[in-house]
Amino acid sequence: MKQLPFFDKAIYLTNILCALVTTISFLVPYVSVTFMPTISAISLVVPFLVYANIGFLFYWSLRKKRHFLLSAVLLLLWYVILGPFYQFSKKEKNVNVKDLSIMSFNSRNFNDHGQLNTENVDSLILEFVTKKNPDILCFQECFYGMKRSKALSQYKYEYVDHVYGVPATKVIQAVYSKYPIIAIDSINFPKSSNSAIYADILYKKDTIRVYNIHLQSFRIIPQIDAIRSEESSKLLAKSERVMLKQYEQANLIRQNMEENHYKKIVVGDFNNTQYSNIYKTIKGGLTDSFLEKGRGFGRTYDLLGFPIRIDFIFSDPAFEVVSHKNFDEKLSDHYPVMATLRLKSD
Repeated sequence: MKQLPFFDKAIYLTNILCALVTTISFLVPYVSVTFMPTISAISLVVPFLVYANIGFLFYWSLRKKRHFLLSAVLLLLWYVILGPFYQFSKKEKNVNVKDLSIMSFNSRNFNDHGQLNTENVDSLILEFVTKKNPDILCFQECFYGMKRSKALSQYKYEYVDHVYGVPATKVIQAVYSKYPIIAIDSINFPKSSNSAIYADILYKKDTIRVYNIHLQSFRIIPQIDAIRSEESSKLLAKSERVMLKQYEQANLIRQNMEENHYKKIVVGDFNNTQYSNIYKTIKGGLTDSFLEKGRGFGRTYDLLGFPIRIDFIFSDPAFEVVSHKNFDEKLSDHYPVMATLRLKSD
């Protein structure tokens, strides 16, 4: 290091700092949020750590310096411990009419507050989902007026939560199904506008419990200017509070999942990445459809211009993942995701 020019020394010191945080991130999925909520928040920046380490790897390789080994080893360990960040194309199976397709989409209230500078976003969303035509359609942040929408008439069964007497701050979740919904309920999160709902759906001869969840939002990540204006101590305190709430919410969902014997499908907006303890708690032994049949980054959200995956579809081991699709339609701050599943018994 003594032989390095000043600029390279500064780069290498930054590389070491990044390596230290990356090493800590390996532990995040396996450490309870209650133990160190601040450390758990690292799960949100893992994608940036990956980009940074790739950048360092290329920089030192071009400079023909062996310092590239630091990031090379970390990226290898990251892949082994945390799993792939980028999925290469996998061969999908032929979809048949017996398969079950499910879509999850945080619609941000169908742009009811005009966040997108695009006209008729609500109509564009309905046009999009009608074209894709999933058997089960799950919305997070569903617009209040979507109940009994004629545009979704292909779905004979629906569960739109918190429709009557809905509090102004309550987020609405919805499940639309072509198959009979025989039971519904919600999992209310204490002191939160977020919630999870589930619908027991009769599919063939099985009852499948479909969970549609929307975990606590950080509400501090969409705009970089907002982050810069936050005092670091306040930002850290917010992150800790949200991580603890997400952990509490994830455990409520896990508890409900363990109390029933149905085959399960879990979809929703986790507001956290696959590198978190939150993800690990909810996923358990379920299958992440993206890891099975996805491709690319699996982007469902842009965080400061970088693609990250915070919306998921998990399926019971009784299902085989036939296909997984991420869509690029800019109709919300999130991007839709859809999977096709097949019962292994078929």
